[in-house]
Amino acid sequence: MSSLQASFRNHVAWTSDSPLGLEVERAEGAEIVLAGGQRIIDLISGIAVSSIGHANAEVRRAIHEQVDRHLHVMVYGEFVIRPQAEFAELLASALPEPLKVCYFTNSGTEATEGALKLARKHTRRTRMVAFDGSYHGDTLGSLSVTGREVYRKPFEPLVPGVTFLPFNDVEALQEIDDTVACVIAEPIQGEGGIHVPSDEWVKALRVRCSAVGALLIFDEIQTGFGRTGSMFAFEQFGVVPDVVTFAKAMGGGMPLGAFVSSPEVMASLRRDPPLNHVTTFGGHPVSCAAATAALRVLIRDELPKRARLIEATVRSRLRHERIREIRGRGAMLGIELDDSGFAADVVRRCIDNGVLVGWTLHADSLVRVAPPLTIPETTLNAALDRMLSALEAATSHSHP
Repeated sequence: MSSLQASFRNHVAWTSDSPLGLEVERAEGAEIVLAGGQRIIDLISGIAVSSIGHANAEVRRAIHEQVDRHLHVMVYGEFVIRPQAEFAELLASALPEPLKVCYFTNSGTEATEGALKLARKHTRRTRMVAFDGSYHGDTLGSLSVTGREVYRKPFEPLVPGVTFLPFNDVEALQEIDDTVACVIAEPIQGEGGIHVPSDEWVKALRVRCSAVGALLIFDEIQTGFGRTGSMFAFEQFGVVPDVVTFAKAMGGGMPLGAFVSSPEVMASLRRDPPLNHVTTFGGHPVSCAAATAALRVLIRDELPKRARLIEATVRSRLRHERIREIRGRGAMLGIELDDSGFAADVVRRCIDNGVLVGWTLHADSLVRVAPPLTIPETTLNAALDRMLSALEAATSHSHP
């Protein structure tokens, strides 16, 4: 065991009893280079983070330039920080009316927390509605609206007043009434198993929230920034939320989150009292500089279109008797296999074959495929060849 492995095992908190433990030397494009020189094709992008590839030259240049100017100087929202203002303007230009005011955070779960507080403050209501199978983060407020009891139970009591409804059930939306502050939903569920709702359901959700005065929050933390084949997933359903949350790919590999709303709604956090939602490091100038560069690359290179091409390639190439279904849109896909143990074996064999895939939190028979949107076609096809080999080997092992 290397000294670095020993430090990891003895002093870095684990999140499971069996971490992958791969020792990373560097990452570039669609590949991760391990200590010893082994290259692994990355088909999960740090869980939908590295959408423009690892170590993008324009993002690195923006980081270097900002580091030479300054790092942290003041808590968010008090000084005029060029990278914050420039990125907020660029992001607003990519969003429809009235989503024009950004509140920057450090992470996705902080974006969720801010959005929930914003909804309560603006509406003066307390009830919240979320959906079965949802995932919105691991802090206490975010966990309170995450629709999987096995993750909530160890930390109860959580924030009260949350109602869970079945996802993609139009009739159940009638339970949303004028006591509800907000309804939070992923336009495409990620950790719940890559579930795409019907257009009818999403439109009915928007209509119901408008009818009762509840704010509709779309969690685009995983789906945003080109991942599903459009810049933002909600665009595919023809509706606009009242609040939208972002993180993951937004920072171009740097830690950054945000919740975005209209000027009117966002003004609720400025007064009664002032400073009622603050952050020290949210919207860090280096992260915002990286995010600006990353979004410019996404727009210029039309990477949402590239996500749709990735989907077409995966669906045409990944055919096997043990695959029940391929779900998702763009480069956010879930390969549903017929058994959880078999899925674990396939994931392990893929990694042994030099392809990094993984699971989702709530669906242990699903293999996640979410490569960088910049992955070359030849690299993607090589990865899919290796996945098919892993499927064959796992099938032979399970049926001698």
